[in-house]
Amino acid sequence: MKRIVEILIFLIITSGLAQDEEAFQRGNSLYNQEKYQEAIDAYKTILDTGQESASLYYNLGNAHYKLSNIGFSIFYYEKALKLKPNDDDIKNNLAFAQKATIDAIDIIPEGFISKIIKKFTNMFSFDRWAWFSVICVVLFVVLFILYYTTHISSKKRLFFASSWLLLVFSLFAVFFAFKQYNFNKNNQFAIIFAQETTIKSEPNLRSEEVFELHEGTKVQVTETVNDWKKIKLADGKIGWIPATDLKEL
Repeated sequence: MKRIVEILIFLIITSGLAQDEEAFQRGNSLYNQEKYQEAIDAYKTILDTGQESASLYYNLGNAHYKLSNIGFSIFYYEKALKLKPNDDDIKNNLAFAQKATIDAIDIIPEGFISKIIKKFTNMFSFDRWAWFSVICVVLFVVLFILYYTTHISSKKRLFFASSWLLLVFSLFAVFFAFKQYNFNKNNQFAIIFAQETTIKSEPNLRSEEVFELHEGTKVQVTETVNDWKKIKLADGKIGWIPATDLKEL
């Protein structure tokens, strides 16, 4: 009976993956026929099943960009970049979409050390850093065993040095994995979806207007009060925006 249940679960999962692949290929075909909205609908059926991938988000971003849905295109490119932070195609298309936005926001310059750490952290996702660390630890153990078992001095030196080098790499990978994890956990970003929205000084309509934002601008969400989100821009400006005017990544 247990074996039958396992087989049924396997068949259900396989069938679901096959349907998702079929929907993905159908979306690609519709995109190539310039039927962009129909392609979007096909891609979204995959999201509705709970599946996601960088390729899926990337294609959704492309289709929305073709329809001049700048907010949606930037949103999906950002989602793709979270899964594949080192992908040049995603970065390039995101940069093109961002050029179509209205708001010009100056980014506060980072220190040299902070910039280097951020660059290394964004080389891989949290999962990839974690796997890299695990592989390094396994190789460290293997080389350390070889170091103890071999009797040739030149090989002993090689295995000893290589094993400790891998251990250092593993520790660095753990550091960058936790940096990536903490960044994602403590930094919730969102994309403005309203054509134009007024940012308030407090979470209510009667408060003072501090500045305006437009579709496609990326903001950091720092607090939520009822139907309002407190946001922070890359230049340090802060304010409150109705939750309906943005979409969190």
